[in-house]
Amino acid sequence: MTPLVTAAVLLAAVTHAGWNALAHRITDKLAGFALISGGGLLIGLALTPFVPFPAGGAWPYLFGSAAIHIGYYALLMRSFELGDFGQAYPIARGSAPLVVAVLAAVFAHEVPDGWAAAGIVVSCAGLSGVALWGMRGHRPHWAAIGAALATGLTIAAYTVVDGLGVRASGSSLGYIAWLMTVQGTIIPAYVLWRRRGGAVDLLRPHARLGLLGAVLSVAAYALVLWAQTRAALAPIAALRESSIIVGAAIGALFFKERFGAPRIAAAGLLVVGIGLILHAG
Repeated sequence: MTPLVTAAVLLAAVTHAGWNALAHRITDKLAGFALISGGGLLIGLALTPFVPFPAGGAWPYLFGSAAIHIGYYALLMRSFELGDFGQAYPIARGSAPLVVAVLAAVFAHEVPDGWAAAGIVVSCAGLSGVALWGMRGHRPHWAAIGAALATGLTIAAYTVVDGLGVRASGSSLGYIAWLMTVQGTIIPAYVLWRRRGGAVDLLRPHARLGLLGAVLSVAAYALVLWAQTRAALAPIAALRESSIIVGAAIGALFFKERFGAPRIAAAGLLVVGIGLILHAG
């Protein structure tokens, strides 16, 4: 993995934690995700005239990813409703890299070498520790954990699907623009149908945060898709999960959630895992 790809993935990690924190802060989760998804639709529509049209082989992946992303948004909304940000976000992100490694080996024929495999395992162990230690007085919130784990499975699925799709598209910018356009219609359309005349009143109080979240969301995923055209999927997926350190800090500083020594140690384990992945790259 080159320094430029590494920097792009780390920047994506920071921006991803940022938009998730904004989504968590918006009290009406449906309104928040409608704005973030709808903002992505607007950005995608603005980009499509200026980027290459994805090659025909990319479209099955693109439509499949859009469907998976709808499930991802629904499960992420649920996990944020049930759990603390500092718990739900790490589990959702941390459960994905090992699944991505398996799926990438099966479908993309990318078998990680010894260092990368060790780094992925250590990273996931650190992420799990950050997620499960020190929350809610040593008693895990199992419903929130279940929703976050399910979210992680969707993350793994769309990571592999998009990794294959962006390589088939011929243009990472074209792929992200059309992906945002296709998937961005569903949640706003659902809100308009469900709330009908009250949709504007629902969305207006959260518009600023939601649209900022949309910009960060598109930027984060565009960086990841670009990186996936230049490096293997599993190491990128693991390195991207360094966002958990940012997410844990946001949870402690802005949402006043507990962090504590055990979770600091787990975050250090994550850093060791990332170092092993970079050593392999």
